[in-house]
Amino acid sequence: MRNEILYRIQKNFPLTKRPFFKIAQELNISEEEVLKILQDEKKNNIIRQTSAILDTKKLGFTSSLVAFEVKEENINKAVEILNSHPGISHNYERNHRYNIWFTLAISPNSKTTLEKTVKCLANLCKAEDYIILPTLKLFKISVKLDTTNKQDKKEKVINKEFKTMQLNQIHLNVIKEIQNDIEFISEPFKHIIKKLNLEYKEFFTILKQFEECGIMRRFASILNHRQAGFNANAMVVWDIEEKDASKIGKIAASFSNVSHCYLRPKYPHWNYNLFTMIHGKTQKETNEVIKSIEKEIKYKSNLPLYSSREFKKTRIKYFSDEFKLWEDKYL
Repeated sequence: MRNEILYRIQKNFPLTKRPFFKIAQELNISEEEVLKILQDEKKNNIIRQTSAILDTKKLGFTSSLVAFEVKEENINKAVEILNSHPGISHNYERNHRYNIWFTLAISPNSKTTLEKTVKCLANLCKAEDYIILPTLKLFKISVKLDTTNKQDKKEKVINKEFKTMQLNQIHLNVIKEIQNDIEFISEPFKHIIKKLNLEYKEFFTILKQFEECGIMRRFASILNHRQAGFNANAMVVWDIEEKDASKIGKIAASFSNVSHCYLRPKYPHWNYNLFTMIHGKTQKETNEVIKSIEKEIKYKSNLPLYSSREFKKTRIKYFSDEFKLWEDKYL
């Protein structure tokens, strides 16, 4: 039952007044049982965070994956500087010449550009070299670890058509609240309703609008991969022909173990343009997924980049004053 609940809250979190009561009804157990399991898994650090997963670009932020080449003796200082930036949500060491990989987002109110921020960070970190790898095409982004061992190896990835939406102050206030981790209590949204002086109906209508416009990808729990038993997580990069990218990207994204799938630019010294993030419980399992993808797509070469150290993994706090404070200090 524990594993069913963990998968359920990753995939499709009920946006209702009492979401855990709804899950309990579906599984034919009590709300108290659901809450006890989730409270225990939070205490055990299995569940990292439960909140809205927002779309950086839709909120007006500029973002990119970035890779630094940093000498071993400079890594600790570089990590300290990188982790201080509020727009860096993920930061890993990987087994490559480019050894520090991070995602960077820049506020729409930034005094500079993403490229200039990366250059500033490279100087501060004493990086020998770096590459900026923005998303050219998104095929998939959906982290759902199969805690049940019952899910299919393939899944259908649906490309949604999104409406447009003009954000007002109420919307911004809601965004500031739903990006925070919720408590595992009977009414986890009650404090937001009270704070923003909204009715439940109005609140959930706004969340639905966010989903329809792509501002909120979904509301879900994210697990700590290693604590949840997924110890072999590789970023596998592929050298493919850009003219075939749409077809190849869709095939790679259809594998359930692939949580992220993007097309990114090539460089003279970096030939890989298709990026797939693959999660497995063991390196053998991850390698089997890689082999399965290899059989189905046309590619020139690939490179599995396993993370050796995790330096930072958190959610960006959108519209936070921290962005301005960081820029005032370093730019």
